[in-house]
Amino acid sequence: MAAATNQTTQTGQDEVTDLSKKYDTPMGLAHSTMQTLKDRIKLHYDLASDYYLNLWGEHIHHGYWATDEAKAKDTKEVAQVNLIRLLLEISKVSEGARVLDTGCGIGGTSRFLASELGCTVTGITISTKQVEMATRLTKTEAAKQIQGDDKTVTPDADGFIALGKGKVRFIELDAEKMGEYFASDAGTFDAVWISEALSHFPNKALFFQNAFKVLKQGGKLVLADWFKGEGLDQTQFNNDIKPIEDGMLLPPLCTQPDYVKFATDAGLKVFHEPKDISKDVSKTWDISWSLVQNPSLWAFAFSQGRDGIAFLQAFRAMRRGYSNGSFRYAVMSFQK
Repeated sequence: MAAATNQTTQTGQDEVTDLSKKYDTPMGLAHSTMQTLKDRIKLHYDLASDYYLNLWGEHIHHGYWATDEAKAKDTKEVAQVNLIRLLLEISKVSEGARVLDTGCGIGGTSRFLASELGCTVTGITISTKQVEMATRLTKTEAAKQIQGDDKTVTPDADGFIALGKGKVRFIELDAEKMGEYFASDAGTFDAVWISEALSHFPNKALFFQNAFKVLKQGGKLVLADWFKGEGLDQTQFNNDIKPIEDGMLLPPLCTQPDYVKFATDAGLKVFHEPKDISKDVSKTWDISWSLVQNPSLWAFAFSQGRDGIAFLQAFRAMRRGYSNGSFRYAVMSFQK
């Protein structure tokens, strides 16, 4: 990695490296239309998911370091699993649950829920590449459990792959269409799980309405996401939030109370109030900024046009936003 030799300057958490200066680009540009934004999100994950896997591992989400001891010793891989465990703790999703993992990435959480809790998990993502990668990684994991020389993994008639005590499948689907797609399964899911994906959705109210439709009575909506702080002035918003929305391909960020209102308006009840864990996840972006100090990664980003460079530059904005308190992270759960 180039991080050890890269010259840097530091202002709070706004670290500038030689690479970031070389590929500097204006930040905070507005997205043109929401459909264009969706297309860019799909393209981004189709192109970049291999890099996510190589740099960050199978879990494309924050790590959770809850204590000073954890912050000192836990690896990112341990911290990422600890975030999943926190979500299970606040939602009480039970073993053997039927789960819809919305915005499943390359399937890390889906595989964990299947193998560790015996859940039947359907993961959905807008990215063709992520479905391919998630399925391949799942088959590789499942093959390790097969005794004998023949390690062939064959999905069942519904596309599920047996894994541990459970099973999992992956479907390419725009999550805003999940209510229609799963119309025949309405009221049958024990849980809808969404981790760091809802911030990408243009119509967040629709997601909560769809979650209500597919959940059975008593089912849980389990949620982790990024938020803007409450009561930001225009300068704070322009400096910290707009560059994140631009580089991370996000429609306007919400506050935590916004999500609670969307949920209750859709008919869901609060099961666990928003738990702000910003200070316990912000280390994610210190690690990320170090990991991306690799000239080949910036060169690849440059080859993808402005979106690629803006994405990497947004890592600095994320660190700055956490440091300033303008950018927040929270987990919460709801019940039908």
